[in-house]
Amino acid sequence: MNRFEQELCELKEKGSFRSIPSITHEGKYIIKDNQKLVNLSGNDYLGLATREDLLQQFKEETQGQFLPYSSSSSRLLTGNFPVYEQLESLIASSLQHEAGLLFNSGYHANIGILPAITTKRSLIVADKLVHASIIDGIRLSNAQFVRYRHNDNSHLLKILEKEAANYDEIFIVTESIFSMDGDVADLRFLVEIKKRFSNIYLYVDEANAIGVRGNNGYGIAEEQGVLADIDFLVGTFGKALASMGAYVACSNVMRDYLINTMRPLIFSTTLPPVTIAWSYFIFKQLPRFTHERKQLERLSILLRDIIAAKGISMPSESHIIPYIIGDNKACIDFALQLQKLGVYALPVRPPTVPIGTSRIRFSLSAAIAKEDIEATLSSL
Repeated sequence: MNRFEQELCELKEKGSFRSIPSITHEGKYIIKDNQKLVNLSGNDYLGLATREDLLQQFKEETQGQFLPYSSSSSRLLTGNFPVYEQLESLIASSLQHEAGLLFNSGYHANIGILPAITTKRSLIVADKLVHASIIDGIRLSNAQFVRYRHNDNSHLLKILEKEAANYDEIFIVTESIFSMDGDVADLRFLVEIKKRFSNIYLYVDEANAIGVRGNNGYGIAEEQGVLADIDFLVGTFGKALASMGAYVACSNVMRDYLINTMRPLIFSTTLPPVTIAWSYFIFKQLPRFTHERKQLERLSILLRDIIAAKGISMPSESHIIPYIIGDNKACIDFALQLQKLGVYALPVRPPTVPIGTSRIRFSLSAAIAKEDIEATLSSL
């Protein structure tokens, strides 16, 4: 048995082995092994991905436009099209920044921006529970880094007071809604902290908040009234916005700097113009999806309240709701039991979450009915 086979065997023994499921999709359902399951593990938070009315409207609005299925190039060569600049302008104005810049994915954004903007004289101070893509971006950078205790602003402040004078720049890095616990960062306080120092920048990933929070759907930064105060406001189109790709809202100087230094941007064929056009179509309509946001909020409160009433630790303040079990195998077994009862909700295990906190991660969608949640609760 070679090393690779040995490591795979060890993963299976620990209950950490992963495989790609063979499934098909039917609206809010997953079809697996000829069984129709309510999908509580997707990221289609607003339920837009399968909306035929939106697709038809998009086709009508873009009829006659030249929107190829491939850009065939990096944007710095021949891969730029007018719709890219239209979407960046819309993002900038909507999110109260000077500029916007598009990327192929949220992962590309996080592994590209942080290495581009930091040097050996920079310090990254990141929340302990930031997403894996942010951790990888930190590792790819030349910066020094420390991690502060999750959502512990007093710990963060102590680090900054100790280190601010030792570096040219410090970058505070956090998510707004955390992808595994579903809890929310206090962005107001982070902005306040940032303003106390002359060399601190704030980097916020809104991947799980854009579309679903704020009066217009512009995320936690809008909800907390700090849109214009965040230096790097990152978001994705691949979740609530039912598309593909990512963006950063920033200053004109930082946009130009990223264009000249960010390797995943410079050396990647960019997304197809038709995909960017669809993202533009959805983004410009975010303010009108109030009903979908309210529905998602109602479903989230319902599931959170019932789980909390069972006495199970549950930090969520959003539509991402962990049902923490602890043991890997028990978590896998429970997910299989849920599938037998018509619910598709997958286990999340280390290293994605800390050892001993394996969980079912419920990820809700506005397309789901109250009855679906009640059925899930009966299963629990």
